Amino acid sequence: MAGNGIARVLGAVGLLVLAGCSPIHIASRTIDFGLGPSQQQTPTNTAMTPLTPTGPSQQFGRGPVQVSLLLPLSGDPGLAAVGQSMANASQLAMAFIEANPNIAENTTITLRDTGGSVAGATAATSAAIAAGAKLILGPLQGDAVMAAGAVARSAGVPLIGFSNNPGAAIPGVYLLSVLPDMEMKRALDAVKAGGRRGVAGAFPGSAFGQAQQAAFRQQAMLAGFAPSAVYTFSSPAEAAQIVAQAKPLIDKGMIDTLFLPDRASAPGFAAALAQAGVSPSDVQIVGSADWQGDTTILATPGLVGAIYPAVDPAGLGAIRADYQARFGTAPHALATLAYTATILANVNTLSLANPPYGAALLTSPTGFNGRDGVFRFRSDGRSDYALAILRVAPGGAVQVEGAKL
Repeated sequence: MAGNGIARVLGAVGLLVLAGCSPIHIASRTIDFGLGPSQQQTPTNTAMTPLTPTGPSQQFGRGPVQVSLLLPLSGDPGLAAVGQSMANASQLAMAFIEANPNIAENTTITLRDTGGSVAGATAATSAAIAAGAKLILGPLQGDAVMAAGAVARSAGVPLIGFSNNPGAAIPGVYLLSVLPDMEMKRALDAVKAGGRRGVAGAFPGSAFGQAQQAAFRQQAMLAGFAPSAVYTFSSPAEAAQIVAQAKPLIDKGMIDTLFLPDRASAPGFAAALAQAGVSPSDVQIVGSADWQGDTTILATPGLVGAIYPAVDPAGLGAIRADYQARFGTAPHALATLAYTATILANVNTLSLANPPYGAALLTSPTGFNGRDGVFRFRSDGRSDYALAILRVAPGGAVQVEGAKL
């Protein structure tokens, strides 16, 4: 790996060149709007212990530029397990930097515990700034990113959060995550290229569901679609009722594609469609990035043939063996975000700039190539991610289109 451990991307700032390997099935990438039992992982034999937001913090790295990593390491056990996995991944990335003679060690990462709360995120951010942080990585959830971002912006320190809530993004507060508008754009482009013309969608009434619905409407119009119908439900039990409403439009050919981004309700919708006599050839079901790795989705016969956008799974696979060997457990699906952020923070052209991590550098349109593939930050703080298209098949999911923006 040449230069600062970073591959050049279109001649500008770049990031990590990734080794590929086969996909693995692991917990969902959606974290902002609740952790269900199937999403929780409790790592064992981890190298880090819970910290207080303003108390002594663990550091790794030996570079002169101070960077703070804010994650929930205490509080809700499920959320803390995700935070711990991400902290481990950051440590793994720093070990990679230290072990590679071609990479300059520019940063020292200081890990701070947000406790999974807004107050904890605010306190951790204030402590980081007081300690001289030039860049803040994290926190994890949308409300914590908003609170931390307000403190960081007032101090003129850029922040790269891990939330997938687009409302948390503002200039100077960037989101390193797959956002609803990007996954909807990628999926809509794919179905349009496949000759589909009648798109519809069913979305839960939750905050995240409404964010997905808004992204669907906007991206559908930008892609030249006029959605035939958009349904909102408060419970997965309403699937049969929604299918009954959609059936006349399906029979008339006005709906040939149905977006079902909510992974919890998608199997119920598939069953309702089958019961109503709608075959997979009649309607193309489209999921979301949150479908990736969900065993129920993959085991549902009615979802065979459904497609969904997702980050290239090779990146997570590339760090799995090293992570497992070091920490004794599999990495959470979001571990790649922390790994990417740690390498990104160390980039020569970002960390050694004057001032470091300037907006013009972070928002370079050429972007970066991280563990999850190509991404770029927009000036409004949101990100674009290169996403692949996967299809549910018997025994698993197969990639049918490569990752692209």
